[in-house]
Amino acid sequence: MPCLLRPAVLADAPAVTDLLNEVDRIEIGRAETDLHTIEADLKRPDVDLERDSWLAFEGELLVAYGLLWDESQGERIDVDHYVLPAHQAAGENLLEAMEARALEKARENGAGRAVVHLHLNVVPTLDTELIRARGWSVVRRYHVLRRALRTAEDLPPEAPAGVRVRSCTGEADRRRVHALYQAGFAEHFDFQPRDYHQWLHDIDADGLDWSLVWIVSTDDLGEVGFLLSRDDREAMGWIRSIGVLREARGRGLGGFLLRHAFAAFAARGRDTVGLGVDTSNATGAPELYARGGMSVHYAVDTWEVVLA
Repeated sequence: MPCLLRPAVLADAPAVTDLLNEVDRIEIGRAETDLHTIEADLKRPDVDLERDSWLAFEGELLVAYGLLWDESQGERIDVDHYVLPAHQAAGENLLEAMEARALEKARENGAGRAVVHLHLNVVPTLDTELIRARGWSVVRRYHVLRRALRTAEDLPPEAPAGVRVRSCTGEADRRRVHALYQAGFAEHFDFQPRDYHQWLHDIDADGLDWSLVWIVSTDDLGEVGFLLSRDDREAMGWIRSIGVLREARGRGLGGFLLRHAFAAFAARGRDTVGLGVDTSNATGAPELYARGGMSVHYAVDTWEVVLA
């Protein structure tokens, strides 16, 4: 049956969510994609749905979905790609269209090539031999970690001497978290600088409970770290990012913030919390999370292709 490709519109979000949850069930054993997450993706200000999104149908069945966005304003382009395993030809058609658009977008930015990244489960529904044949290769691995929570055991930790933590309550605090995020993650793999308003869209700030965002400070250095989490995922509470400035590392602040978040989610009745981590992170994050009792839920590879 021939494949039909068309752009997505916001009204397609429920169908895309259903597709991604079917991919979830195949790859990780249960559905973990929420409708509001797909809606936020489709509303990204750096996405032109007419040119940067694709739905692949075989008959009336949605079999593949792709999205492209551009945070670098240069050569680095990101894409998402999901396909049902029995429909690899449709997935390749979609991938070909995405690659062409990625190169076009990079050239619009004034770059001579496109360096495209795609995140896939380590055992994905997409045939990896197909993308290897197109020049893609794995450049990084991430782990999605999770931890069980127990209300009676995950209690608010006592702050170390000279350390204070507070919730993010107003605009000034939000801007401070943005500044800490930009400084704390600047040395990380694939980091793209983002101004305040771009960052608000990145974290879907409209749907964020800011009482679950905390700033940590010390008597001698002031505000040096943050933890940003959200409680709108059906599957589990989610820690989106945690960062401590270089000059404040080694004092146990990351572990303190982590335990603080565990206690907050447990008090809300959550039984599980999760987060994602770069397995090659040089700041000690994987070891920190292991000490905090977190274990691997599933693994994701970053695939890269250079198009010129």
